[in-house]
Amino acid sequence: MREIKPEELTLNAVDLWKNQWLLLTAGTMENCNMMTVAWGSIGCMWNRPFVQIVVRPQRHTLQFIENSDSFTLCGFPDEYRHDLRHLGTVSGRNTDKLADTSLTLKPSVFVASPSYHQASLILECRKIYTQNMDPSGFVTDLPRKVYPDKDYHRIYFGEILKAFV
Repeated sequence: MREIKPEELTLNAVDLWKNQWLLLTAGTMENCNMMTVAWGSIGCMWNRPFVQIVVRPQRHTLQFIENSDSFTLCGFPDEYRHDLRHLGTVSGRNTDKLADTSLTLKPSVFVASPSYHQASLILECRKIYTQNMDPSGFVTDLPRKVYPDKDYHRIYFGEILKAFV
């Protein structure tokens, strides 16, 4: 992998989130959790390259991202699709779900949260904003379909500090 400036990222953002998915990881090499994410955004906020991710309150990863000042987002070649599906559907609360995949952790360069040897894209991010989603802000009826249990996401903005492709 080679490091590029975050401002030089050229991605098809909609395809990346919707079809390829990303692996969100928070914590440390010794104690982390990960989950596959398919909803988010990437761009520029407050004159900084950033990502926006969302995590539902019942996800085990929430406590890790809450207790961390950083997180990573990693993209993978298609051959790891099964692993990403597993990491997005199995909870790490009572099992080592990473052990059931072919992915292996590696230390990140600039943040405490780890990344993966098999990744084809690594974004090392520092949390810069967080807020619970406010259902009063919805202007359509979409939330009734997406949140039938009213388990609204927590929103996180992360400044992209390092990018590797």
